[in-house]
Amino acid sequence: MSARCRRAGKVCACEWYFRSSEAPADATTPVRHPDAPAPGELLGAHYGHCFGCGEEQSHGLHLAARAGQGVSITAEFTVQPAHQGAPGLAHGGVLATALDETLGSLNWLLRTIAVTGRLETDFVRPVPVGTVLYLEAEVTAVAGRKIYSTATGRIGGPEGPVAVRADALFVEVKVDHFTDNGRQEEIRAAMNDPDQLRRARAFEVNP
Repeated sequence: MSARCRRAGKVCACEWYFRSSEAPADATTPVRHPDAPAPGELLGAHYGHCFGCGEEQSHGLHLAARAGQGVSITAEFTVQPAHQGAPGLAHGGVLATALDETLGSLNWLLRTIAVTGRLETDFVRPVPVGTVLYLEAEVTAVAGRKIYSTATGRIGGPEGPVAVRADALFVEVKVDHFTDNGRQEEIRAAMNDPDQLRRARAFEVNP
């Protein structure tokens, strides 16, 4: 069910805000796109200034994601001093960002443009500064424009204790979502990037 904005008596773009990240009964099994990155392939940053994965963000997460089997992703990032909330511990918002970034990367495997509609996060245990957080995410279902997915973050590696987990709903959008709403200075810079691949990727994934 969508929540409709009643601004000026009209339904606006936030119409696609959904109340639940649980897939409906008529959802279908996700299918990996034939042109998706191969399992094990490093995805790289989709946008240099992205706080989650961008290499040009000095205090960003610099999260590195790899394509997995099926419609799944693995990723890692190291908690830095700049990511603290309480002394010596990662800020909960930073951990949620890591989950969101990993979940957003799943859209590369579907070859679709989608944005976060809902993110439900469980914080299971504290994550100290210096920790490598290992993340796994997969798409569980698709229903029209809605993409349902789940992610888990573990301390130290794939066998480590669970620290955070999330269920998410992403919503497929057109590129106009970015060009109409983003600050034009950054939009123009991204569109004029001489690197064709970076220029295309800047607008393809938006956690």
